[in-house]
This record gives sequence, C-alpha cells and structure tokens, in this order.
Amino acid sequence: MRENSNNNRFIYLACPWAPMGGGMYKVVDYLIQAQRPGAGSADLRVLDTRGGGRAVLSWPVLLLALCKVLWGRLSGRLVGVHVNMAERLSLFRKGAVVLFARALGLPVVLHLHAAQLHHFYRSLPRVLQALVRRIFASASVVVVLGEQARKFVIDELGVPGNRVQVLINGVPGNRVERRIRRHGQAFNILFLGNLMERKGVSDLLKALASPELASRRGQWHARFAGGGDVPHYKALAASLNAPDCVEFVGWADQARAAHLIAQADVLILPSYDEGLPLVILEALAKGVAVICTPVGEIPAVLTDGLNALFVQPGKIDEIARALCRLMDDPQLLSTLEAGGAAIYAEKFSMDVFFRNVARIHQQQFGHCAAPATTHATEK
Repeated sequence: MRENSNNNRFIYLACPWAPMGGGMYKVVDYLIQAQRPGAGSADLRVLDTRGGGRAVLSWPVLLLALCKVLWGRLSGRLVGVHVNMAERLSLFRKGAVVLFARALGLPVVLHLHAAQLHHFYRSLPRVLQALVRRIFASASVVVVLGEQARKFVIDELGVPGNRVQVLINGVPGNRVERRIRRHGQAFNILFLGNLMERKGVSDLLKALASPELASRRGQWHARFAGGGDVPHYKALAASLNAPDCVEFVGWADQARAAHLIAQADVLILPSYDEGLPLVILEALAKGVAVICTPVGEIPAVLTDGLNALFVQPGKIDEIARALCRLMDDPQLLSTLEAGGAAIYAEKFSMDVFFRNVARIHQQQFGHCAAPATTHATEK
C-alpha cells in the first residue's frame, strides 16, 4: 500500500495555475490528471506562480511559491522543480523560481513553451538579456518544443547542447464522441484560441467574408472560441459583412473546448507565429482535419496534405481556397482525418508524453522521481 501523501517525495510543476495560463496550464493539468499513484514514485504537484488575477499583481503569489519551494527543500521531500516558462512577465517570474531553487541545491527542469521568446529576448536591454542567459544557464536541463527553439537556446542563450532536450507535448485521447456529419448538414469550421492578430483572426474573418465562401451561405458554420478582444472581432466581422453563420462563443474551458472540437469538421489556426499549439494536437487526437500555417515547430512534425493542410500566414485567398477545398473533396478530408489520428497515436498521445516527461525527471531528479504509469486516458 502506498504511504500517506504527507510522507511522499514530490516534484513541483511550476506554472500559472488558472485557465488563462493557456498552454502551460493545460500541459500541467494533463500531467496531473494522468499520473497514477504507485509505491515509491514521486507525486507531481502544482506550484502556482501567477494566480488568477492580473499579471502585474502576481508577485505575492510568486513569493508564496518560493516559500513552498523552501519548505519542500527543508523537509527533504521535494526532489526537483519542473518550471514551465513563456515570455514577458512569465520569463522573470519563472526565472526567480529557477534561480531560487538552484540556490537551494535543487535540480531544475526548465520547460520552454514560448513561441516568441526570441523576439522578446532581442528587444530587451543588454542587462536583462544577461539575466535571461543566467536563468537558462542555471537550469539542470532546458526542454524545448522543437529544433528551432533548441537552436535559439544554444546559439543565443548559450546553453550547452548536451543540456537541451526536445520534448513534444501530448494531449489526452478522444474523450468526447465525435460528430458524424450527415448529408445536408453544414460544414463546421472552428477557430479555438486567444483572439488576436498573431493568431490570424482578422485574416480568417476576411476569408470567411470572401466571395468564395460568402456565396456558400448555409453550407458552412464557423465558430470562434476563445478570449481576447471579442468585441473588436465581432465589429470587424460586421464591417466585412461576414455571413450570419459566423459565431463568437467566447472563452471555453477544457470540457467545452473538447466538445467544440468534437463537433468540428475542421480546425483552422492561420497564425503568424507559434510553437506547437496544443489545440492542433487536440484536434488530431479526435480525428478532426487541421488547416494551419507552417510556422514554428509545426512543419517539423506535420506534413502538408497528409495530416494537415498548410496555408501561408496572411494569405487570405489561400485560407478561403483551403476551406472550400475541404468542403468539396471528401477524400482529402478523410485523408487528413486518418493521417492526423495516426500521427497523434505515434507522437502526441498522453502516454507517450508522460513517459518522456518521466524519463527526463529520472535523468535530472533521480530514480525516486519516476512517476508511475498513467491512467488510461486514450480511447
């Protein structure tokens, strides 16, 4: 029988523990859900570094997080800290955790999720750039989403190549029954993410208002799900005379997002800059076709015409043609659905991801850090 949790050793997963934490929150939440207690294994525990309020007011939460790290170290039960980091304020909040944990003699996994850290880093004054390099140099290992991020961390942040590992994220399998579109039903288009220009939201709205798609009123329905400046994009849709089959459903929690993906015939993400978005992996897990831009780490793991359909950033006509193409070509749609499901099972399943995280934890935190096998999260 497993010991009482008060006597167990544990690993802190540092992240913003609130839904507005985006991909980092979801990655940690999936890992916490997936772990299964096992004798002798370390627990994965959340270390909230931000709180649910405004980012500029997060410093008391960070101070509490540092106190928890100190308590864990003094108790002898904390075996290591896995820090999930993005850019901007996240970089400096999590940097404080990295430096503090290392000062206490704790090993640290620095897990970089940022899509735009290279831009942010280059915009900083030299003194802050030096601080960023110090943070990354202090980590026991730096984990990145792909080769582009790996090159940046090595070439510009100066981390030795043998201390940088690529780890592709994973997501749970299909927990919600997928809609099967019947003859005569509208083709469901879904955008899921924070509504902003970097995600190509204006481009998508303009494509939906283009003659190619406007002439097909009644044949399709588009949902925009996510936070951000929703009133602005509603006003833009109205100014473009977008068809009334364009709907804004607002922010979606994990359960609502899963339902929206399961109801979609295609997920579209025409971003200008990304890492490897979890929403794409979640669509692949449910066998939903994906239209996206070949940016960030996406073209390194997905293949145009096999498990995704690529459009170039800012090319409104390409977005419109890609959507029309999927509506008119059921064979291509089926190819993307099957190809996406296949690459999900091979590379992006929660079991694969959990095992890879466990391997890194064992390498950095010792054998006692190995989590037990996951719950059965795939279907």
